[in-house]
Amino acid sequence: MLKRARYHITVFFSVIGPGFITAVVDNDAGGIFTYSQAGARWGYLPLWTLLPITLLLIVTQEMCSRMGAVTGKGLSDLIREEFGLRTTFFMMTALLVANFTNVMANFAGIASSLELFHISRYISVPLAAVAVWLLIVKGTYERVEKVFLFATSLYVCYVISGFLVKPDWKEAAIYSVRPVLLFDPDYITMLIAMVGTSVAPWMQFYLQAAVVEKGVTAKEYVESRIEVIVGCIVMSVIAFFIIVACAGAIGTVAPRDIENAADAALALKPFGEYAFLLFAAGLFNASIFAATILPLSTAYTVCEGLGFESGVNRQFREAPIFYWLFTLLIVLGAGVVLLPEFPLIQMILLSQVINGVLLPVVLIFMVLLVNKKNLMKEWVNSRGYNVITWISVALIIGLTLALVAISIRDLVR
Repeated sequence: MLKRARYHITVFFSVIGPGFITAVVDNDAGGIFTYSQAGARWGYLPLWTLLPITLLLIVTQEMCSRMGAVTGKGLSDLIREEFGLRTTFFMMTALLVANFTNVMANFAGIASSLELFHISRYISVPLAAVAVWLLIVKGTYERVEKVFLFATSLYVCYVISGFLVKPDWKEAAIYSVRPVLLFDPDYITMLIAMVGTSVAPWMQFYLQAAVVEKGVTAKEYVESRIEVIVGCIVMSVIAFFIIVACAGAIGTVAPRDIENAADAALALKPFGEYAFLLFAAGLFNASIFAATILPLSTAYTVCEGLGFESGVNRQFREAPIFYWLFTLLIVLGAGVVLLPEFPLIQMILLSQVINGVLLPVVLIFMVLLVNKKNLMKEWVNSRGYNVITWISVALIIGLTLALVAISIRDLVR
């Protein structure tokens, strides 16, 4: 018994990485802004949404990691093989546009977080772009994954800042399990945005590609699935503390809308310098982390889908399209943010619109693929799991399409 437990623990730590990293980095600049806004405007009321959000995230991430482990192929690879190059090309084009807007939003997050410390974006953004480029181009998958895992540990900043604010923990506990529905358009918009920012198209492609490059197979999948679930739970815990910190500092004191996540950090200053510093440091870490993974995810996805060589373990000359695409996304994403009067909020809204348009299509392809017997063999979804999956997919599609409609309304105002 002890020997078997030791074996599973050893395998778990050998496969940890893809699922944990993908889930945690979901709290990027856009995600942090969304959760901060929820706490600042509505206090503890939105906390109940984190339970269904966690379930939805686990369902989608589990399918992707299972497909990667069983087939040894990325999601875009499978879409190209099963549905044709034309379908794949249009999907890759849409994903490229969606991810590019997210890359810009995260470089904007880097700029706004360091501007809190009076560091100009004309210094911070170029330096961050060079650091991101060097990490991927000069690193190996093993080395890059270690850096990513270290970056996930820094999200503890939000946990600590949440405690420093000294929120009303009783209220937080009550509203974590008590659903609150208000017939207020802004409140409904916020609930939809919280779901929409938690399940993004890029996550599915990156997770499956990372599982494949790490070499996880069906033999290790049980441990890999645990890692995915743990990552999703950690993501929700971080979101919980972001909401709680902003609820304690703003939502229960003087409820208001915030301009960006940096605005939330400033609101924590009255509760101590450390609360402010940790929240700001968390924003910087999350932004640069996502600014690395999103271009990487895009390069993986497009190259796999169109049949080009890809992978961090390959040299530049072995996968030139992969590295040039990664480089182009970094240069353009950082460059646009350096333009005067860069509209961060509008960029986050635009990225949510494009994600919302693409996500339903990606989810449908995922469910169709995971149920193909010739691909998954005995690892296809069970009947019960299919019911849960289709309900989850239908719910995500409904919410994301509603988010698209609301975001388009806000963009044209």
